[in-house]
Amino acid sequence: MNYKEIGQKILEAVGGKENVQNLTHCATRLRFTLADDSKADDEAVQAIDGVVSLAKSGGQYQVVVGSDVPNVYRALEGLLDLDEVSKESSEKQDRTPLQSFLALISGIFTPILPVITAAGMIKAVLSLLVVFKVVAVDDVNYQVLNFIGDAGFYFLPVFLGASAARQFKTNAQLGMLIGAILLHPTFTQIVTTAKESGHGVSFFSIPLTLTSYSSTVIPVILAVWFMSYVERFAIKISPKAVKFFLVPMITTLITAIVTLLILGPIGAVIGNWLGDFFKWLENFGPWVVPTIVGATFPLMVTTGTHYGLVSIGINNRMTIGYDTIAQPGALASNVAQGGAALAIALKTKDTNKKTLASSAGITAICGITEPALYGVTLQNKAALIGSIVAGGVGGFFLGILGARNFAGGSPGILTIAAYIGEDTLKYFYTAIAGLVISVVVSFIVTFILYKED
Repeated sequence: MNYKEIGQKILEAVGGKENVQNLTHCATRLRFTLADDSKADDEAVQAIDGVVSLAKSGGQYQVVVGSDVPNVYRALEGLLDLDEVSKESSEKQDRTPLQSFLALISGIFTPILPVITAAGMIKAVLSLLVVFKVVAVDDVNYQVLNFIGDAGFYFLPVFLGASAARQFKTNAQLGMLIGAILLHPTFTQIVTTAKESGHGVSFFSIPLTLTSYSSTVIPVILAVWFMSYVERFAIKISPKAVKFFLVPMITTLITAIVTLLILGPIGAVIGNWLGDFFKWLENFGPWVVPTIVGATFPLMVTTGTHYGLVSIGINNRMTIGYDTIAQPGALASNVAQGGAALAIALKTKDTNKKTLASSAGITAICGITEPALYGVTLQNKAALIGSIVAGGVGGFFLGILGARNFAGGSPGILTIAAYIGEDTLKYFYTAIAGLVISVVVSFIVTFILYKED
Protein backbone atom coordinates (compact mmCIF):
# COMPACT_ATOMS: atom_id res chain seq x y z
CA MET A 1 0.00 0.00 0.00
CA ASN A 2 1.39 3.42 -1.00
CA TYR A 3 0.77 5.52 2.12
CA LYS A 4 2.28 8.66 0.61
CA GLU A 5 -0.15 8.46 -2.31
CA ILE A 6 -3.09 7.93 0.06
CA GLY A 7 -1.97 10.89 2.16
CA GLN A 8 -1.66 13.10 -0.91
CA LYS A 9 -5.15 12.17 -2.11
CA ILE A 10 -6.65 12.80 1.33
CA LEU A 11 -4.91 16.18 1.58
CA GLU A 12 -6.24 17.24 -1.82
CA ALA A 13 -9.75 16.02 -0.96
CA VAL A 14 -9.92 17.98 2.33
CA GLY A 15 -9.10 21.23 0.56
CA GLY A 16 -5.32 21.25 0.41
CA LYS A 17 -2.60 22.25 2.83
CA GLU A 18 -3.90 25.80 3.24
CA ASN A 19 -7.24 24.44 4.57
CA VAL A 20 -5.64 22.33 7.33
CA GLN A 21 -5.23 24.09 10.68
CA ASN A 22 -4.31 21.05 12.74
CA LEU A 23 -3.97 17.29 12.38
CA THR A 24 -3.76 14.53 14.99
CA HIS A 25 -4.67 10.86 14.93
CA CYS A 26 -6.04 8.20 17.27
CA ALA A 27 -6.12 4.41 16.86
CA THR A 28 -8.03 4.46 13.57
CA ARG A 29 -8.79 8.07 12.53
CA LEU A 30 -7.02 11.06 11.06
CA ARG A 31 -8.47 14.03 12.95
CA PHE A 32 -8.35 17.21 10.86
CA THR A 33 -9.22 20.68 12.08
CA LEU A 34 -10.11 22.53 8.89
CA ALA A 35 -10.31 26.26 8.30
CA ASP A 36 -13.41 25.71 6.17
CA ASP A 37 -15.23 22.36 6.22
CA SER A 38 -17.16 23.28 3.06
CA LYS A 39 -13.93 23.12 1.02
CA ALA A 40 -13.59 19.39 1.76
CA ASP A 41 -15.05 16.98 -0.80
CA ASP A 42 -16.74 14.26 1.29
CA GLU A 43 -17.40 11.96 -1.66
CA ALA A 44 -13.82 12.23 -2.88
CA VAL A 45 -12.50 11.40 0.59
CA GLN A 46 -14.69 8.31 0.92
CA ALA A 47 -13.78 7.14 -2.58
CA ILE A 48 -10.06 6.95 -1.76
CA ASP A 49 -8.74 3.39 -1.62
CA GLY A 50 -7.61 2.91 1.99
CA VAL A 51 -10.26 5.15 3.58
CA VAL A 52 -12.89 3.20 5.53
CA SER A 53 -15.34 5.98 6.30
CA LEU A 54 -15.79 9.64 7.20
CA ALA A 55 -17.09 11.22 10.40
CA LYS A 56 -17.64 14.82 11.45
CA SER A 57 -17.83 15.27 15.19
CA GLY A 58 -16.44 17.35 18.00
CA GLY A 59 -15.55 20.12 15.54
CA GLN A 60 -13.20 17.77 13.68
CA TYR A 61 -13.16 16.32 10.18
CA GLN A 62 -12.32 12.68 10.89
CA VAL A 63 -11.10 10.34 8.18
CA VAL A 64 -11.39 6.72 9.32
CA VAL A 65 -8.41 4.78 7.96
CA GLY A 66 -8.17 1.81 10.31
CA SER A 67 -5.03 0.25 11.73
CA ASP A 68 -2.87 1.83 8.98
CA VAL A 69 -3.53 5.32 10.37
CA PRO A 70 0.01 5.83 11.82
CA ASN A 71 1.53 5.18 8.40
CA VAL A 72 -0.83 7.56 6.62
CA TYR A 73 -0.27 10.17 9.34
CA ARG A 74 3.50 9.95 8.84
CA ALA A 75 2.99 10.42 5.12
CA LEU A 76 0.92 13.54 5.81
CA GLU A 77 3.63 14.82 8.16
CA GLY A 78 5.91 14.95 5.15
CA LEU A 79 3.32 16.97 3.24
CA LEU A 80 2.38 19.32 6.08
CA ASP A 81 4.55 21.35 8.45
CA LEU A 82 2.35 20.42 11.39
CA ASP A 83 4.06 22.74 13.88
CA GLU A 84 3.46 25.70 11.58
CA VAL A 85 -0.02 24.51 10.67
CA SER A 86 -1.07 24.25 14.34
CA LYS A 87 0.18 27.81 15.02
CA GLU A 88 -1.70 29.46 12.19
CA SER A 89 -4.46 31.76 13.32
CA SER A 90 -7.85 30.12 13.23
CA GLU A 91 -10.66 31.49 11.14
CA LYS A 92 -14.07 31.63 12.73
CA GLN A 93 -15.86 28.35 12.22
CA ASP A 94 -19.51 27.56 12.46
CA ARG A 95 -19.16 25.58 15.68
CA THR A 96 -21.31 25.45 18.76
CA PRO A 97 -19.59 26.00 22.12
CA LEU A 98 -20.04 22.29 22.85
CA GLN A 99 -18.33 21.31 19.58
CA SER A 100 -15.43 23.64 20.33
CA PHE A 101 -15.07 22.24 23.83
CA LEU A 102 -15.14 18.65 22.60
CA ALA A 103 -12.54 19.43 19.95
CA LEU A 104 -10.35 20.94 22.68
CA ILE A 105 -10.75 17.93 24.98
CA SER A 106 -10.05 15.54 22.11
CA GLY A 107 -6.93 17.45 21.09
CA ILE A 108 -5.56 17.49 24.64
CA PHE A 109 -6.20 13.89 25.63
CA THR A 110 -5.85 11.92 22.38
CA PRO A 111 -2.04 12.35 22.11
CA ILE A 112 -1.42 11.12 25.68
CA LEU A 113 -3.58 7.98 25.50
CA PRO A 114 -0.61 5.76 24.49
CA VAL A 115 1.25 6.94 27.60
CA ILE A 116 -1.67 6.14 29.89
CA THR A 117 -2.26 2.79 28.21
CA ALA A 118 1.39 1.74 28.38
CA ALA A 119 1.72 2.72 32.04
CA GLY A 120 -1.54 1.07 33.03
CA MET A 121 -0.83 -2.19 31.23
CA ILE A 122 2.60 -2.43 32.85
CA LYS A 123 0.92 -2.00 36.25
CA ALA A 124 -1.59 -4.68 35.29
CA VAL A 125 1.22 -7.10 34.41
CA LEU A 126 2.88 -6.28 37.74
CA SER A 127 -0.34 -7.03 39.64
CA LEU A 128 -0.55 -10.33 37.78
CA LEU A 129 3.01 -11.20 38.79
CA VAL A 130 2.17 -10.43 42.42
CA VAL A 131 -1.03 -12.50 42.35
CA PHE A 132 0.86 -15.53 41.04
CA LYS A 133 3.74 -14.87 43.46
CA VAL A 134 6.34 -14.39 40.73
CA VAL A 135 7.50 -11.22 42.52
CA ALA A 136 6.98 -9.92 46.04
CA VAL A 137 6.12 -6.32 46.87
CA ASP A 138 9.28 -5.92 48.93
CA ASP A 139 11.85 -7.11 46.37
CA VAL A 140 13.85 -5.07 43.84
CA ASN A 141 12.16 -6.67 40.81
CA TYR A 142 8.82 -5.34 41.99
CA GLN A 143 10.23 -1.88 42.71
CA VAL A 144 11.81 -1.56 39.27
CA LEU A 145 8.67 -2.64 37.41
CA ASN A 146 6.57 -0.46 39.70
CA PHE A 147 8.44 2.78 38.97
CA ILE A 148 8.45 1.98 35.23
CA GLY A 149 4.66 1.68 35.34
CA ASP A 150 4.24 4.67 37.66
CA ALA A 151 6.29 7.04 35.51
CA GLY A 152 3.54 7.60 32.94
CA PHE A 153 1.05 8.51 35.67
CA TYR A 154 3.43 10.52 37.86
CA PHE A 155 4.69 12.71 35.01
CA LEU A 156 1.26 13.09 33.41
CA PRO A 157 1.30 16.90 33.88
CA VAL A 158 4.39 17.09 31.64
CA PHE A 159 2.71 15.18 28.80
CA LEU A 160 -0.51 17.16 29.22
CA GLY A 161 1.50 20.38 29.23
CA ALA A 162 2.71 19.64 25.70
CA SER A 163 -0.64 18.52 24.26
CA ALA A 164 -2.54 21.38 25.95
CA ALA A 165 -0.02 23.91 24.60
CA ARG A 166 -0.68 22.75 21.06
CA GLN A 167 -4.41 23.24 21.54
CA PHE A 168 -4.02 26.68 23.13
CA LYS A 169 -1.58 27.73 20.37
CA THR A 170 1.39 28.33 22.66
CA ASN A 171 4.90 26.90 23.06
CA ALA A 172 4.75 23.14 23.69
CA GLN A 173 8.18 23.01 25.35
CA LEU A 174 7.18 25.73 27.81
CA GLY A 175 3.98 23.80 28.48
CA MET A 176 6.10 20.78 29.39
CA LEU A 177 8.26 23.02 31.58
CA ILE A 178 5.22 24.18 33.55
CA GLY A 179 4.28 20.54 34.12
CA ALA A 180 7.84 19.79 35.26
CA ILE A 181 7.81 22.75 37.67
CA LEU A 182 4.69 21.33 39.36
CA LEU A 183 6.57 18.04 39.89
CA HIS A 184 9.97 19.39 40.92
CA PRO A 185 11.42 17.39 43.87
CA THR A 186 12.16 20.58 45.84
CA PHE A 187 8.56 21.75 45.66
CA THR A 188 7.34 18.25 46.52
CA GLN A 189 9.68 18.18 49.52
CA ILE A 190 8.49 21.61 50.68
CA VAL A 191 4.88 20.40 50.57
CA THR A 192 5.67 17.11 52.34
CA THR A 193 7.73 18.76 55.09
CA ALA A 194 5.12 21.45 55.72
CA LYS A 195 2.34 18.88 55.98
CA GLU A 196 4.33 16.74 58.40
CA SER A 197 5.28 19.71 60.60
CA GLY A 198 1.85 21.29 60.46
CA HIS A 199 3.29 24.67 59.47
CA GLY A 200 2.22 26.72 56.48
CA VAL A 201 4.50 27.99 53.70
CA SER A 202 4.47 31.47 52.18
CA PHE A 203 5.94 32.93 49.02
CA PHE A 204 6.73 36.63 49.61
CA SER A 205 4.16 36.60 52.43
CA ILE A 206 1.50 35.00 50.20
CA PRO A 207 0.30 31.64 51.60
CA LEU A 208 1.21 28.69 49.38
CA THR A 209 -1.38 25.92 49.12
CA LEU A 210 0.18 22.60 50.15
CA THR A 211 -0.84 20.48 47.16
CA SER A 212 0.98 17.71 45.33
CA TYR A 213 0.51 17.72 41.55
CA SER A 214 1.79 14.31 40.53
CA SER A 215 -0.75 12.39 38.45
CA THR A 216 -3.08 15.41 38.22
CA VAL A 217 -4.94 16.51 35.11
CA ILE A 218 -6.76 19.82 35.54
CA PRO A 219 -4.06 22.04 37.16
CA VAL A 220 -1.63 21.90 34.24
CA ILE A 221 -4.42 22.42 31.67
CA LEU A 222 -5.50 25.59 33.49
CA ALA A 223 -1.87 26.67 33.77
CA VAL A 224 -1.14 26.25 30.05
CA TRP A 225 -4.37 28.02 29.12
CA PHE A 226 -3.21 30.99 31.25
CA MET A 227 0.30 30.70 29.79
CA SER A 228 -1.03 31.15 26.26
CA TYR A 229 -2.16 34.68 27.18
CA VAL A 230 1.00 35.47 29.12
CA GLU A 231 3.16 34.47 26.15
CA ARG A 232 1.23 36.74 23.79
CA PHE A 233 1.61 39.59 26.28
CA ALA A 234 5.33 38.90 26.63
CA ILE A 235 5.79 38.87 22.83
CA LYS A 236 3.96 42.19 22.59
CA ILE A 237 6.00 44.08 25.19
CA SER A 238 9.45 42.56 24.60
CA PRO A 239 11.93 44.55 22.48
CA LYS A 240 12.96 42.70 19.36
CA ALA A 241 16.65 42.62 20.33
CA VAL A 242 16.01 40.67 23.56
CA LYS A 243 12.79 38.85 22.64
CA PHE A 244 14.58 35.50 22.25
CA PHE A 245 15.28 35.11 25.98
CA LEU A 246 12.90 37.65 27.51
CA VAL A 247 9.67 36.07 26.19
CA PRO A 248 10.25 32.56 27.61
CA MET A 249 11.53 34.01 30.90
CA ILE A 250 8.51 36.28 31.44
CA THR A 251 6.10 33.57 30.28
CA THR A 252 7.51 30.88 32.54
CA LEU A 253 8.00 33.03 35.64
CA ILE A 254 4.55 34.63 35.63
CA THR A 255 2.77 31.39 34.73
CA ALA A 256 4.63 29.34 37.36
CA ILE A 257 3.95 31.79 40.19
CA VAL A 258 0.27 32.27 39.34
CA THR A 259 -0.14 28.49 38.95
CA LEU A 260 1.49 27.65 42.29
CA LEU A 261 -0.49 30.33 44.12
CA ILE A 262 -3.89 30.22 42.39
CA LEU A 263 -4.54 28.02 39.36
CA GLY A 264 -2.88 24.82 40.63
CA PRO A 265 -4.86 24.67 43.89
CA ILE A 266 -8.10 25.50 42.02
CA GLY A 267 -7.45 22.73 39.50
CA ALA A 268 -6.58 20.23 42.22
CA VAL A 269 -9.78 21.03 44.09
CA ILE A 270 -11.88 20.63 40.92
CA GLY A 271 -10.19 17.29 40.17
CA ASN A 272 -10.81 16.04 43.71
CA TRP A 273 -14.43 17.21 43.59
CA LEU A 274 -14.99 15.27 40.38
CA GLY A 275 -13.32 12.19 41.89
CA ASP A 276 -15.45 12.47 45.05
CA PHE A 277 -18.62 12.93 43.00
CA PHE A 278 -18.06 9.82 40.94
CA LYS A 279 -17.05 7.93 44.08
CA TRP A 280 -20.38 8.93 45.61
CA LEU A 281 -22.17 7.96 42.40
CA GLU A 282 -20.45 4.57 42.49
CA ASN A 283 -21.70 4.00 46.04
CA PHE A 284 -25.17 5.36 45.32
CA GLY A 285 -25.89 3.33 42.20
CA PRO A 286 -22.85 1.64 40.62
CA TRP A 287 -24.91 0.28 37.73
CA VAL A 288 -26.44 3.59 36.55
CA VAL A 289 -23.63 5.18 34.52
CA PRO A 290 -22.15 1.96 33.04
CA THR A 291 -25.63 0.99 31.84
CA ILE A 292 -26.25 4.36 30.19
CA VAL A 293 -22.76 4.45 28.68
CA GLY A 294 -23.04 0.88 27.42
CA ALA A 295 -26.32 1.60 25.68
CA THR A 296 -25.45 4.99 24.17
CA PHE A 297 -21.71 4.70 23.47
CA PRO A 298 -22.05 4.09 19.69
CA LEU A 299 -24.04 7.31 19.38
CA MET A 300 -21.56 9.16 21.59
CA VAL A 301 -18.67 8.08 19.37
CA THR A 302 -20.39 9.36 16.22
CA THR A 303 -20.86 12.80 17.83
CA GLY A 304 -17.47 12.92 19.57
CA THR A 305 -18.99 13.32 23.03
CA HIS A 306 -17.21 10.17 24.23
CA TYR A 307 -14.05 12.25 24.70
CA GLY A 308 -15.70 13.89 27.67
CA LEU A 309 -15.93 10.42 29.19
CA VAL A 310 -12.29 9.69 28.34
CA SER A 311 -11.13 12.74 30.29
CA ILE A 312 -13.38 11.81 33.24
CA GLY A 313 -12.00 8.28 33.23
CA ILE A 314 -8.41 9.56 33.25
CA ASN A 315 -9.19 11.97 36.10
CA ASN A 316 -10.81 9.13 38.09
CA ARG A 317 -7.77 6.90 37.69
CA MET A 318 -5.51 9.74 38.78
CA THR A 319 -7.58 10.77 41.83
CA ILE A 320 -9.18 7.57 43.17
CA GLY A 321 -6.98 4.99 41.45
CA TYR A 322 -9.52 3.36 39.10
CA ASP A 323 -12.38 4.12 36.74
CA THR A 324 -15.91 2.72 37.02
CA ILE A 325 -17.57 5.40 34.89
CA ALA A 326 -16.23 5.36 31.33
CA GLN A 327 -14.39 2.11 30.66
CA PRO A 328 -16.83 -0.60 31.84
CA GLY A 329 -19.76 0.72 29.79
CA ALA A 330 -17.50 1.36 26.79
CA LEU A 331 -16.16 -2.20 27.02
CA ALA A 332 -19.68 -3.63 26.92
CA SER A 333 -20.63 -1.41 23.98
CA ASN A 334 -17.53 -2.09 21.88
CA VAL A 335 -17.67 -5.86 22.10
CA ALA A 336 -21.46 -5.76 21.65
CA GLN A 337 -20.89 -4.18 18.25
CA GLY A 338 -18.52 -7.05 17.51
CA GLY A 339 -21.20 -9.57 18.43
CA ALA A 340 -23.75 -7.81 16.23
CA ALA A 341 -21.39 -7.74 13.25
CA LEU A 342 -20.56 -11.44 13.64
CA ALA A 343 -24.28 -12.28 13.73
CA ILE A 344 -24.80 -10.52 10.42
CA ALA A 345 -21.69 -12.18 8.99
CA LEU A 346 -23.16 -15.57 9.86
CA LYS A 347 -26.69 -14.86 8.63
CA THR A 348 -26.12 -12.83 5.45
CA LYS A 349 -25.73 -14.47 2.06
CA ASP A 350 -24.05 -11.42 0.56
CA THR A 351 -20.37 -12.31 0.15
CA ASN A 352 -19.09 -8.73 0.42
CA LYS A 353 -21.23 -8.01 3.45
CA LYS A 354 -20.13 -11.26 5.08
CA THR A 355 -16.45 -10.36 4.60
CA LEU A 356 -16.88 -6.83 5.95
CA ALA A 357 -19.00 -7.88 8.94
CA SER A 358 -16.74 -10.74 10.00
CA SER A 359 -13.61 -8.58 9.84
CA ALA A 360 -15.30 -5.65 11.59
CA GLY A 361 -16.74 -7.95 14.27
CA ILE A 362 -13.34 -9.33 15.21
CA THR A 363 -11.69 -5.89 15.34
CA ALA A 364 -14.57 -4.51 17.45
CA ILE A 365 -14.18 -7.28 20.02
CA CYS A 366 -10.48 -6.43 20.07
CA GLY A 367 -11.38 -2.80 20.83
CA ILE A 368 -11.33 -0.97 17.46
CA THR A 369 -14.94 -0.26 16.58
CA GLU A 370 -14.87 2.19 13.66
CA PRO A 371 -15.13 -0.48 10.91
CA ALA A 372 -18.06 -2.09 12.73
CA LEU A 373 -19.67 1.21 13.73
CA TYR A 374 -19.66 2.84 10.29
CA GLY A 375 -19.73 -0.28 8.17
CA VAL A 376 -22.27 -2.39 10.08
CA THR A 377 -23.89 -0.92 13.21
CA LEU A 378 -25.10 2.35 11.71
CA GLN A 379 -26.06 0.65 8.44
CA ASN A 380 -28.35 -2.03 9.93
CA LYS A 381 -31.22 -1.41 12.32
CA ALA A 382 -30.90 -4.91 13.77
CA ALA A 383 -27.20 -4.41 14.56
CA LEU A 384 -27.86 -1.04 16.16
CA ILE A 385 -30.65 -2.43 18.34
CA GLY A 386 -28.56 -5.45 19.27
CA SER A 387 -25.59 -3.26 20.20
CA ILE A 388 -27.68 -0.89 22.30
CA VAL A 389 -29.50 -3.68 24.16
CA ALA A 390 -26.36 -5.75 24.78
CA GLY A 391 -24.28 -2.68 25.69
CA GLY A 392 -26.85 -1.74 28.31
CA VAL A 393 -27.07 -5.29 29.67
CA GLY A 394 -23.29 -5.69 29.78
CA GLY A 395 -22.84 -2.25 31.33
CA PHE A 396 -25.42 -3.07 34.01
CA PHE A 397 -23.64 -6.34 34.81
CA LEU A 398 -20.22 -4.69 35.05
CA GLY A 399 -21.62 -1.82 37.09
CA ILE A 400 -23.58 -3.91 39.57
CA LEU A 401 -20.51 -6.07 40.22
CA GLY A 402 -18.28 -3.01 40.53
CA ALA A 403 -15.77 -3.68 37.74
CA ARG A 404 -12.76 -1.38 38.13
CA ASN A 405 -10.50 -0.33 35.27
CA PHE A 406 -6.96 0.62 36.28
CA ALA A 407 -5.29 1.43 32.97
CA GLY A 408 -7.60 2.64 30.21
CA GLY A 409 -6.85 1.86 26.58
CA SER A 410 -9.25 1.10 23.75
CA PRO A 411 -11.96 -1.03 25.48
CA GLY A 412 -11.86 -4.59 24.19
CA ILE A 413 -10.40 -8.02 24.73
CA LEU A 414 -6.84 -6.82 23.97
CA THR A 415 -6.93 -4.44 26.95
CA ILE A 416 -8.91 -6.67 29.31
CA ALA A 417 -5.79 -6.90 31.50
CA ALA A 418 -6.47 -3.26 32.44
CA TYR A 419 -8.97 -4.67 34.96
CA ILE A 420 -6.14 -6.32 36.91
CA GLY A 421 -5.21 -4.22 39.91
CA GLU A 422 -5.08 -3.95 43.69
CA ASP A 423 -3.29 -7.33 43.61
CA THR A 424 -6.48 -9.23 42.82
CA LEU A 425 -8.06 -10.87 39.76
CA LYS A 426 -11.63 -10.23 40.92
CA TYR A 427 -12.26 -7.30 38.57
CA PHE A 428 -10.49 -9.11 35.73
CA TYR A 429 -12.87 -12.09 35.98
CA THR A 430 -15.82 -9.69 36.21
CA ALA A 431 -14.70 -7.89 33.05
CA ILE A 432 -14.34 -11.17 31.14
CA ALA A 433 -17.82 -12.24 32.20
CA GLY A 434 -19.25 -8.86 31.16
CA LEU A 435 -17.47 -9.10 27.82
CA VAL A 436 -18.89 -12.56 27.12
CA ILE A 437 -22.42 -11.52 28.15
CA SER A 438 -22.30 -8.45 25.87
CA VAL A 439 -21.10 -10.41 22.84
CA VAL A 440 -23.62 -13.25 23.32
CA VAL A 441 -26.64 -11.00 23.94
CA SER A 442 -25.77 -8.77 20.97
CA PHE A 443 -25.24 -11.78 18.71
CA ILE A 444 -28.58 -13.36 19.66
CA VAL A 445 -30.65 -10.15 19.41
CA THR A 446 -29.11 -9.15 16.08
CA PHE A 447 -29.38 -12.65 14.62
CA ILE A 448 -33.09 -12.78 15.48
CA LEU A 449 -33.90 -9.29 14.17
CA TYR A 450 -31.70 -9.19 11.08
CA LYS A 451 -33.38 -9.65 7.72
CA GLU A 452 -31.49 -9.53 4.45
CA ASP A 453 -31.96 -6.17 2.65
